Amino acid sequence: MTDGHAPGASGGLGNAHRALRDLVMAATVRIHRAGAGYDLDEPGTFLGSGFFVAPNWVLTCAHVARSGEGGEVTVVYETGPGRGTSAVAGEVATSLPEHVERAVRGSWPAPDLALVRLREPVDHDCAYVTERPAAYYGEARVFYSGWSVVGGELTRLNGTCTVQGTLGGWSADEQIRLGGDVLPPGVSGGPVVDPVSGAVVGVLKSQADRGLGGTSTGVEQLRSLAVPAEEVRAEHDDLYQAVFHAHDRYHRDRQRHPDNDRGTWADVQNQLGARPGRALDPDERTQLLGRLADLPPPVSTRALLDILESLLGGRAAIPHPAPRGWRDGLGALYESPRQDGALELVLDYAMRVLSAERPFVTPGTQSAERSLWEWVRQTAEGRAGPEYRRRLGRQRIERLQAPKREPFPSEAQPAHDSAHATAHATHGAPHPFALVELVQLGWEPDRCDWRVSVSRPTGEVVRFGDGERTPLAGLPGALAAPLAEAFRECDEPGRPAVLQVALPHPLLGLDVDAWKFGPDEPPLGARRPVVVRCADRDQLPDADQLSDADDRPSPGGGQAPVEEEHDAHAGREARWHFIHAYGARAEVLDCEDGLRVPVPPAGSLRDLSHRTVPVLCRYGDQRFEDDPVALVRIVHGGFGVALWRRWRGQTDAVCGEFHRRAGDTVAGAGSAERLPELVHALRAGLRAGKPETFWAKGIALFYDDPRQPLPGTGDLLEAP
Repeated sequence: MTDGHAPGASGGLGNAHRALRDLVMAATVRIHRAGAGYDLDEPGTFLGSGFFVAPNWVLTCAHVARSGEGGEVTVVYETGPGRGTSAVAGEVATSLPEHVERAVRGSWPAPDLALVRLREPVDHDCAYVTERPAAYYGEARVFYSGWSVVGGELTRLNGTCTVQGTLGGWSADEQIRLGGDVLPPGVSGGPVVDPVSGAVVGVLKSQADRGLGGTSTGVEQLRSLAVPAEEVRAEHDDLYQAVFHAHDRYHRDRQRHPDNDRGTWADVQNQLGARPGRALDPDERTQLLGRLADLPPPVSTRALLDILESLLGGRAAIPHPAPRGWRDGLGALYESPRQDGALELVLDYAMRVLSAERPFVTPGTQSAERSLWEWVRQTAEGRAGPEYRRRLGRQRIERLQAPKREPFPSEAQPAHDSAHATAHATHGAPHPFALVELVQLGWEPDRCDWRVSVSRPTGEVVRFGDGERTPLAGLPGALAAPLAEAFRECDEPGRPAVLQVALPHPLLGLDVDAWKFGPDEPPLGARRPVVVRCADRDQLPDADQLSDADDRPSPGGGQAPVEEEHDAHAGREARWHFIHAYGARAEVLDCEDGLRVPVPPAGSLRDLSHRTVPVLCRYGDQRFEDDPVALVRIVHGGFGVALWRRWRGQTDAVCGEFHRRAGDTVAGAGSAERLPELVHALRAGLRAGKPETFWAKGIALFYDDPRQPLPGTGDLLEAP
């Protein structure tokens, strides 16, 4: 392989190779037929192998994935020794070549690749995929991973093959010939890994007709995926860009917060002594690719080629298939003959990316540009000469003086036009909304009294039902009938009414949006906007008791003096007005670079900008303080809007995507008034299995409008 080792890196290669195999196997999956009733340990349902190429995306062979019925499969994965297997439904999002309905198993035409999209978000490991084409291999060895049936049982296996050349030419039918090992049935779709660079370079395609080995397809063949016919207005509009941007952000974020049991791919690549393109070490390359993936993709392949040709001239051949994303362009630079100026070539490329035309911009684009510039500046300061650094500074000033584009309205949306239209419908005249109020019984904390009503635009509140001593688990069943009547009262065609749920502070984290009113019914939050409010704001524990991170609120704590209460209400109204009139920005309070941190005391939260919408990334991860303390502090801080997601207990889960997407959603809303509809669109997208919404699994929205006091405060007229 052309990726060389760093000097002195030969020691400890055995350990590095074992660590690399562990990473590869953790990302390798087996693929089964879809459908309930199948025993996933039975070989009869087994179709072949694959591997996670990005969060919630599996790369495999088309002949494996298309062997299922209707493009539906089940993905079975195992994240580490002793952790057990898990299964998740998937669908074939695309396959190459396109328009092949079905072929005899094992004889699918090249490139024989498929991307499987998971139906729901899960936490798992992802393989690192090379940014360089497989055509640059020389004689070398690779190893593979997959699943097969051995002795009547499904078994994970791996092995080593030699690269013996290629089949085909410079086209989609080019394949890598492998020899030196028997490739058993079932490993098709598994990853082929270069042990020198420590990256996945191909996908096992077929066995040899006679003898050892078989063929594999280079992962760069995915570049031949169809380019969207319509204008790309968001990252997920282009499948290729969506998958590989997610891939590069995952590895950047994993490097910041590694798994507790294993190192990262960059760590192992460092142990191998890999030196991507001579100029960067694996960690530098991972950080650069992650920053490039935060930006919108190239406006076209031609635009990317123009950048490469301006840097390389005629001194290097452009690889085939042509590069399509920023990562592909970086990989193309590795073959440049500029040995002495390799670092400057990479930095020049990053500066071209900063000044490139954008197919769209998002609320986070400007921040991503600053982040990429910081990487360029810091790298140049340590390793480039003074004249070159001055030239970079002049280029940066020119970029800052260039006109800036504003985000398209639809790019602030997590879903498409229907959600966009619905969100805009919230503006203007007030609309009726349904209201559920829960009162927790102090002597029976697992039971509640409840009331269902509708608030009309006139301010009148109409009651539709109430109940006493209902167990928390029984609330969906008890509320189903009165809520159905309430929704009929206030729903309009194409615009389901908002449901506000007023909860006592110990229950603010209750997953009301996940309530179902029947076994086949979608979750309530996927059907309509659902927000939570604080029902006992005037009975919260004294904020002074929450000044230290280790303190706990005591039930029935003292109330604030009247003057303080008046000041708190005025501050709350000021914050509410600001984020609705001038826009908002998200601030994650409980997580820094993937590490859980305590939420600041209420007094510190009050000092945050009026534009702030607090965000909790790890609600439910109770390692510093219990969750009610965090939420009470947010309420005490005068915030009427906050976001959080219910933590699922994975202490090593990567959370960078949640931080990024939550920030874009809040900033892109323009006015906080749109957040209930935007969160509804995310929940509906989760229900529909749209990967661009998977970051929002378990999301909750606190939206407590001071202009709409709850019944019983004396501000609303209640009708029986």
